[in-house]
Amino acid sequence: MRDVNDLEGLLRAIDGRGYGGYKRLSGEFALPGWRIGVDHVQADPYAPPSLVRVMVDAETAGLPDDLVDDRAGRIATADFLTRRLIETLHDHREISAGRVGQEVLERTHVAILPDRVEARLEVQLPAAGRRVKGRQAFRILSQELPDAAGRALLHRSLDAGALRSHVRLFRDQAWLRSRLPELGLVAFVGDGSVLPRRSGDSDLPLSDLPGSGAVPFTAPESLRVEVSLPGGRRLAGMGVPEGVTVIVGGGYHGKSTLLRALERGVYPHVGGDGREWVVTRRDAVAVRAEDGRSVTGTDISAFISQLPSGTRTERFSTTNASGSTSQAAGLAEAVDAGASALLIDEDTSATNFMIRDERMRRLIPADREPITPFVDRVRPLRRERGVSTVLVAGGSGAFFDVADHVIAMERYRPRDVTARARGIAGIESPAETATSVFGPAAERIPVDGCLPPVGRRRPVRARGLGVIQVDHETIDLSALSQLVDPAQTSAVARALDRISELLDGHLGIDDAVARIDAMIEAEGLDRLSGFRGHPGFLARPRIFEIRAALDRYRGLRLRR
Repeated sequence: MRDVNDLEGLLRAIDGRGYGGYKRLSGEFALPGWRIGVDHVQADPYAPPSLVRVMVDAETAGLPDDLVDDRAGRIATADFLTRRLIETLHDHREISAGRVGQEVLERTHVAILPDRVEARLEVQLPAAGRRVKGRQAFRILSQELPDAAGRALLHRSLDAGALRSHVRLFRDQAWLRSRLPELGLVAFVGDGSVLPRRSGDSDLPLSDLPGSGAVPFTAPESLRVEVSLPGGRRLAGMGVPEGVTVIVGGGYHGKSTLLRALERGVYPHVGGDGREWVVTRRDAVAVRAEDGRSVTGTDISAFISQLPSGTRTERFSTTNASGSTSQAAGLAEAVDAGASALLIDEDTSATNFMIRDERMRRLIPADREPITPFVDRVRPLRRERGVSTVLVAGGSGAFFDVADHVIAMERYRPRDVTARARGIAGIESPAETATSVFGPAAERIPVDGCLPPVGRRRPVRARGLGVIQVDHETIDLSALSQLVDPAQTSAVARALDRISELLDGHLGIDDAVARIDAMIEAEGLDRLSGFRGHPGFLARPRIFEIRAALDRYRGLRLRR
């Protein structure tokens, strides 16, 4: 292996020459106490940055065994090291360790391996015009990278107590999430949680601002749940039960804020976020209307049927879905993918998909209306498929008749108003029907070649948080509110590349996505990358977001 002297000699030799000389850096170099691996060298100064790994052996890193002896511990520890690395590199314009948000996600940014710990970085190799600046490059690679890694990866350089607290919090959150089904809960919101954010474009807690007036969450007694966590803490808060839960309240009193917190609660959060004890089942899926999205072969017949055009809806396809058909498709796809709960906000829903009032039912009889509103299907969905619903309703009481629980938000404080809502609706309990509505999910099998494997097209690319590019096709993921990090979108793009290698005209969509998820679970996120070494900045998505991207791909074609 080349050493630091070889690195210096190489960079001196190409100093002042054409930028392509940097290609000679590819490979590994041994530095005192460290190794660096240059896995990809950018083509020119204006191309995406070079990919570099900085590695230290596990013994030197000195991470305590009890923090990294299980998957949860490694994820949390790697997240802590990543945040420390980003903080350390704050003033280094040429070096990036990626970005992180308030969620603690499984990432590729820092890898904790049996024999070593490595930081994955992007490095903008310096240039004067299009010529190599060798001395500056040597300083970056031989001094700045090891110095930053030393302050972020070595246990002796870290706040050991903060690291241990970070891992304990993550493990406790994961444990509570795993317990929700046996507790009969969709979600849990801890007392003292602060749900409002600073602003619509910030995910930081409102309580960080002086004089914010942020109201700590307090559970109503009728919904209070207490749990003892493995980390030793006793926790109390509001349990959101399985079944149909309707959240009501006046405008700006916190209805949608609570629902947004539940949406994000499928992921763990950092301490101090305010939502660290908002814990939602990982398979809860937010559903909304998406005018204009593509739908391919989705069974929406439980909600929409007998279209005037004669189009059958058991395998419904369109390149330009309406609000109602898009929401019906999104809901059906989420349920078929295994969602145990749906999170729906009236404000982002198609009104005609959600409800039909009595006057409209009298004017337009059911036999002349193709849409059966969700209010008529929410209980069969629970009874037949075991799927719960948490719904924000601010403008209609139609769901009172079908709700198991009604929670009113008043100045960000919840009250259980189930009895009063039932009194208004004139019922003692939600009505049930014996008629079966939802048949078994039909297998959807893509035709061979509808998503060509890499080699017959360019690799799928992510463009920010909400867009994926497949050759000339754009997949719009902006409506997926539980896609929270651009690194997740990058991972979804890589997952589509791997799925394209599996599709043979016989494998169904669900099986293909399940295989990719199992591969990640067994081999790690790095496996999504098409090459060895630095995999790029990836964060683990759920199966629902991977499948959602495939479902919205306009090139998708299914076997009949």
